[in-house]
Amino acid sequence: MIHSRWIAALASICAIAVTLPVFAAEKWLPQVVDQPSRFSGPGVYVGKPALPVTLSMIIAGGGPSNFKTLTLVKALAGAKTDAEVASLTKRFGATKVTHFVTIFPFVVSDSLKIVKAKGVALPSVPNPDPKNGEALAGALWAAGQTGHGFDVEVMLDRAVSHPIHVQVMNDIDAKYGLPADADYHVVLAQAMRDLASVYHFNAMGQMKGSM
Repeated sequence: MIHSRWIAALASICAIAVTLPVFAAEKWLPQVVDQPSRFSGPGVYVGKPALPVTLSMIIAGGGPSNFKTLTLVKALAGAKTDAEVASLTKRFGATKVTHFVTIFPFVVSDSLKIVKAKGVALPSVPNPDPKNGEALAGALWAAGQTGHGFDVEVMLDRAVSHPIHVQVMNDIDAKYGLPADADYHVVLAQAMRDLASVYHFNAMGQMKGSM
């Protein structure tokens, strides 16, 4: 059983590595270092979190006490939401998408609990506007850039800081298991790539079109 669970996790990790896009670059972006991450290969953000963007994402998903994954997806994707969920399900299967939908609210609530325990001051004003799905998607896409492409773990590092992201992953593993944690990361990574493609973002989240 343990062996099969680790194989499932490895398959999800490999899926992330295979599908992440690569952008030509000469060096890592500031505060991104060439260190291994848990699921996505090299690239770890070691700077301060972009908390206004994080707050915008949480509000767009329904707020701290009522955050729902599909509410956030709808805020980001708009009329394309049903098509995006269908595409993710076709690509990864219903089980992996269910893990993604189930775990994201836990990630938000656990992150907020850790932040409160550490006495981190949250901003009072979100940025960008949570009602502007295109701008928020662009900010999240930019948050995941390493200088060598998009990395979903760097995006999550920038959301809450790398140490808190690691602590949240440990909590996910304890509650849902490592394979489900890998599923959450790989499906989120693909959802971000899909949004970047639809909005025609460049590597830094600048918008060249609309849905």
